[in-house]
Amino acid sequence: MSTLTKILIVLLTLSSIFLCGIVVTYVATANNYREENETLKDRLLAARQKQRSADEQSREIAAEKQRLEAKLNTEIASINTEIRQLKTDLRNIEREKTELLQRVSSMASLVETSNQTASQQTRLFENAQNQLTDITAERDKLLNELGDTIRTLNEKLAVIANLDADLKRLQEERAQVQSELDRFLREFGREAVAPTPVTPIPSKARPVTPIPARGRPVTPVARKMDLKGVVTAVDLKNSVAEISIGAAQGVREGMKFYVTRGDEFICEIWIHYVDVEKAVGDLKLVQQQPKAGDSITTNL
Repeated sequence: MSTLTKILIVLLTLSSIFLCGIVVTYVATANNYREENETLKDRLLAARQKQRSADEQSREIAAEKQRLEAKLNTEIASINTEIRQLKTDLRNIEREKTELLQRVSSMASLVETSNQTASQQTRLFENAQNQLTDITAERDKLLNELGDTIRTLNEKLAVIANLDADLKRLQEERAQVQSELDRFLREFGREAVAPTPVTPIPSKARPVTPIPARGRPVTPVARKMDLKGVVTAVDLKNSVAEISIGAAQGVREGMKFYVTRGDEFICEIWIHYVDVEKAVGDLKLVQQQPKAGDSITTNL
């Protein structure tokens, strides 16, 4: 064989070997590319999943960020308000501090004045103590005299108590006698006159009581009441009548009224019930039947 043929054979052989190597490499590379492609797909899916998770986390983080920012803004506003309040309090405290310093300064001068006053009061106290000693001695003397006076006063009070008891008893007896006298006089249309006291009370000038021939003043014990009215209703069945005057005019239970018609005597009415403007009584000594309109009087 020629050299060219040998060279061609060698070249063909080398080309075949090279082609075989390329084929083997291609096959091997194709398998690797397929595996890498599958791997890349899996990684891509995982990456996308992670991206979605990351996006969700990012949105959550953004929402949390907004919430935290709102909360922080609220806290900042509250802190700013507190800062303003603290500044106001600080100004007030500084003003109070200034006032207190002024007061302390004033109190210092007052303390100095008080010390001087205390010295003066000490001297005054010593003088007062000496005077108190003298006054105590005088007080003991006066207490002894007061004890004697109290004993004398107690004795006089005992006498006064006995006199008060006697006076009370006499007043009760007088009230009882006055009540009986009033009841007796009312039957005759009269009332008792207040007695003149034994010891006259100084007062304005008044007329002298008339003195009779025998030389003793006459003191009236009763006076006529002179009450007048009319009969307003008559109940002959129960022998009672109603008159037009009552307690307001001086009518009292137990009083006696005379019933007249012109110059004629009709009967007597003895009062047993008294109202403000009227009274009711029993008919006594009936000479004629009384009727409404008849006159009544306590004195004939």
